[in-house]
Amino acid sequence: MFPIIQSFANKEKVISVTGLGYVGLPLALEFAKHFKVIGFDINKARVELMKKGVDPSKELDDSAFKDCDIEFTSDVEDLKKAHFHIIGVPTDIDENKVPNLNPLLGATKSVASALKKGDYVVYESTVYPGCTEEDCVPILESLSGLEKGTDFKFGYSPERIVPGDKVKTLTNILKIVSGNDQEALEVISAIYGTIIQAGLHKAESIKVAEAAKVIENTQRDINISLMNELAIIFDKIGIDTKAVIEAAGTKWNFHKYQPGLVGGHCISVDPFYLMHKAKQLGVDPQVIAAGRRVNDFIPSFIAKRVVQALIEQEKNPGKSKVLVMGITFKEDVSDIRNSKVVDLVKELMDYSIDVHVIDPHGCPNELSHEYGITLMEEPVGEYDIIILAVGHKKYIQMTAEDFQKLSKDEIFMFDIKGCLKPSEFKNYWRL
Repeated sequence: MFPIIQSFANKEKVISVTGLGYVGLPLALEFAKHFKVIGFDINKARVELMKKGVDPSKELDDSAFKDCDIEFTSDVEDLKKAHFHIIGVPTDIDENKVPNLNPLLGATKSVASALKKGDYVVYESTVYPGCTEEDCVPILESLSGLEKGTDFKFGYSPERIVPGDKVKTLTNILKIVSGNDQEALEVISAIYGTIIQAGLHKAESIKVAEAAKVIENTQRDINISLMNELAIIFDKIGIDTKAVIEAAGTKWNFHKYQPGLVGGHCISVDPFYLMHKAKQLGVDPQVIAAGRRVNDFIPSFIAKRVVQALIEQEKNPGKSKVLVMGITFKEDVSDIRNSKVVDLVKELMDYSIDVHVIDPHGCPNELSHEYGITLMEEPVGEYDIIILAVGHKKYIQMTAEDFQKLSKDEIFMFDIKGCLKPSEFKNYWRL
């Protein structure tokens, strides 16, 4: 065992986690059960909540904060107390769908200001292959005045947090680790191995680890895009996509991906990081790009089907009222980042439809600030069409009679996630 590892176990040395969102906070708290930890975030309001044992992301309850040796701070000077720095800030894309590295590079500058000889820096944020060594480490060197590999070591261990999943949690998901040399790999593995029960996969290089992370979600994106394209085709034919998938799924090697709105901060974002790198290398990533185009088209496709349904009922879309149930990016979470339901709502509004949005988990202020959409506490009035956009537990437990009470005429149900039983509705459509 390297001496530095024991010094962390003895709490002589400190671990810092920069970025305390969906990724950083669970990681910081889990480490704090074994080591002394500093949790750093630039959002002072979030830090104050965490000091009180409250998770601003509403993923963890107060019990997760108990028996944790952790100091929450928004003062960058506190990072100087740490010797093993983990960076887990969000990596998103800008309005042109180009990787936005500003949060990552900003966090890197914060850590660089605290870096000392013998320190370690590990990145968890999703990036393209080469980003850690080509974009981040030069900042660490230039601002700290230290030499990589000699004065400080670094690595990459991609996050695999699944928001809302209470079964596949941080400690029981196998973790990829990598380091700039063998010593770094062993130390990083030892630190993470303390909390990860599912085991570690030691990648042969940092670039391999970065690439592995970014293709996990790219593969899912492409597979779902195929299902979405098939759903469009089958809708034209007049057959049920879910029935087709169930039939095809009787073959042992058929993978039953489902069509749907592909949003969130991973699957709909990560492919753009890989495409960005590919284009820098002069490669045209045709399949990845096609998958993204198909998935980005789905909100528009659903909106057109809603308008078609209204017209078939001899209703004027501009005088119709539609209820959208659920706007977070997935079921039973509060995260609205890159929710494609938002795109669907805006598409419907472009047809001058009166759209009402409800969600038991969404934050009204956040939704209004980020997207200019009003979140209603309860449905108001009777609706021409009801869209079950997110399969929150509260909604899928509702009966056909419950939905009928919200309907103006005979209920017309759009079940985007395919959560309900078609036989219970006279007018029913699913993707």
